[in-house]
Amino acid sequence: MDSSPLLTIITVTFQAEKFLGRTLDSVERALTHVKNPAQLEYLIIDGGSNDRTLSIAGQYNRFVSKVISEKDRGLYDAMNKGLRLASGKYVWFLNAGDEAYDDQTLKNLLSSFETGVAVYYSDAMMVREDRTKVGLRSRFTPHNLPQNLRWQDFALGMKVCHQAFIARKDIAPLYQFENLSADIDWEIECLKRAESVEFLPFVLCRYLLGGLSVTNHRRSLTDRYKVLRKHFGLIPTLFNHLRIFWRGYWFAKKNGKYW
Repeated sequence: MDSSPLLTIITVTFQAEKFLGRTLDSVERALTHVKNPAQLEYLIIDGGSNDRTLSIAGQYNRFVSKVISEKDRGLYDAMNKGLRLASGKYVWFLNAGDEAYDDQTLKNLLSSFETGVAVYYSDAMMVREDRTKVGLRSRFTPHNLPQNLRWQDFALGMKVCHQAFIARKDIAPLYQFENLSADIDWEIECLKRAESVEFLPFVLCRYLLGGLSVTNHRRSLTDRYKVLRKHFGLIPTLFNHLRIFWRGYWFAKKNGKYW
């Protein structure tokens, strides 16, 4: 009988003392509703923090399987380390500050794995730093969520929140760690390799607004163009970026802000 975990959750941290506890608390609460906690492996990949990040991680050794702390070449390099270490059948990335949506999330997710598809995806509840809800990503951004996801749906950008996208490890490629839009490329590559995809009828996570692509917005737009050109070609990508900017303009005009 295979004793490998069914799911590996990977959390990448660096100077994350402010947010790590809320992520780990949410997973611990959800684990109390799981009949077999051994189905979960939890990895924390730290970039050499010198604040209280590692001390906080140590308080959750009841379910945190491994903590690695060393200098890295950025977020996606650390995520690659997590992928290489993961022994679960499926991988789920939760950044420090993100949370499992509610206490039933892990129970529902592990039950969903019985269908054995290659990729599972869902919606994400966007939250502010003070935990107040902004709303579901599919309703408060221009990225409506299709019921039958295909890689071609990414022609206008990040269709599914990265924290609401779970892939079977054997189809998951390494990230292009120097590209700030590597998460878009990763999801597209997973979908290209997936023989089956399933929409989950429950919200997977609470997604903390902010992050690398927001703090480095201009470069992230350039890197997104590189990713989309790689998958869709030059002319379609140029045309689609006109659609992206036009869509963003009208969305912001209607809603007052483009999340």
